[in-house]
Amino acid sequence: MKRFILPIFLLISSFASSQDVNELARRNGFKDIKLGSPVDSVKGAVFEKDFIELKEFEAKLYEVKNEAYKKIGDADVKSVELKTYKGLIYEIIVTTPKDPRIMRGLEKSYGKAAYNLRSENYAWRAPEQLSLVYKGHHKDVKLTYKSFPVIKMMYADKKKKVEEIADDF
Repeated sequence: MKRFILPIFLLISSFASSQDVNELARRNGFKDIKLGSPVDSVKGAVFEKDFIELKEFEAKLYEVKNEAYKKIGDADVKSVELKTYKGLIYEIIVTTPKDPRIMRGLEKSYGKAAYNLRSENYAWRAPEQLSLVYKGHHKDVKLTYKSFPVIKMMYADKKKKVEEIADDF
């Protein structure tokens, strides 16, 4: 009998956590800022600078200056930044002052996070879609949402460029 209880418990717990990850995938971003959407769709997005992501991809950084994103419930938000590739949002960075309500809210919405001891952060992942990383700093907390489809597109474009160069030989 004991042999059947453990597999059933594991199955139920994995099903319960997958529903929470489904909520992360359904929301696909922060408030109404959606990963993979054009940056033009975000009201208040102001261009900050061009930069090279991972030493190889041309990207742009935007800061969102809109009162609608200055609060998460009662908790303050210091800043919202967007990283884009070819005009599509692939990363959203939300910076807040340290507030335990933020983590409690995330766990209520998305379930228990996986803790990474090496990078000292908490993460939720919706396979093939996105990840959300919670990282505490001295006085701030950074929430980083990343879009896997847009990042895959970046690497696919890089592969095409390499193939084009190889074809020229």
